[in-house]
Amino acid sequence: MFQSPIPEGMDEAVIERVIQDALDEDLGMGGDITSFATIDEDVRFSGVFSAREKMVVAGINIAARVFSSLSDDIKWSSLVKDGDMVEKGTVLAGVEGPAQVLLAGERTALNILQHLSGIATTTRQYVDAINGTNAVILDTRKTIPGLRDLAKYATRMGGATNHRMRLDDAVLIKDNHIIAAGGIEAAIKKAMSANLKPIEVECDTMAQVEEALGAGADAILLDNMNTDELAKAVKLINSRARSEASGGVRLENVRAIAETGVDAISIGRITQSAPAVDIGLDWDSGS
Repeated sequence: MFQSPIPEGMDEAVIERVIQDALDEDLGMGGDITSFATIDEDVRFSGVFSAREKMVVAGINIAARVFSSLSDDIKWSSLVKDGDMVEKGTVLAGVEGPAQVLLAGERTALNILQHLSGIATTTRQYVDAINGTNAVILDTRKTIPGLRDLAKYATRMGGATNHRMRLDDAVLIKDNHIIAAGGIEAAIKKAMSANLKPIEVECDTMAQVEEALGAGADAILLDNMNTDELAKAVKLINSRARSEASGGVRLENVRAIAETGVDAISIGRITQSAPAVDIGLDWDSGS
């Protein structure tokens, strides 16, 4: 039985759940009724996945698992690996098996591969834009519900570093927490009392940055500051805490943000707004 490797850092149960949910959504109760009606069971297909634009690949083994989850009678060969930058026209993988099975899984496989490769490609654009600075690109929790683990895997393939995976993963004190707790210092003290570390605090002003530093914050999220404000904040922080810029980040301004000296730049759009890339799946009749 063919089974592709688990992508590094991912949970097999999560992958299987996503694939099964996607197949259930696409096949419905009756399956691919068009293929059942028009194609005999013994007909076989072979096909190739090809890049129709320049892209960073992510999800190639997950696409393979779509087909193997439908049948044991699948042959698959990956010609690239996740994280590879490929040019238009590059053949990514080949697959062979029963035509009915392959046609039942093709849309789900393509959807996953195009979506994750789109995230990886967009992420790489931001990573390349800040090359030579000391900043790193972080992702966020702005992901399609149910697909977070896959999306954050794709950002890693694009060269980003994962921020919080879930709300239980790290402390990030934001404006609503500050209001409810009675101020930045009070919020930090309560987090410390709960034995939580590290503690990151969202700050909109220099006064808030000073208060967060004085209360012992480990990281400062500089929210929606312009580059002049970011540079001043970095100077004020003076390596006493990790600095992170967030809000309003675009390709056209990300390098200027990185050059302010921040340690990290968190970007929601690499998962929230990344366009899917164009990947073709072309079939030939097999034996």
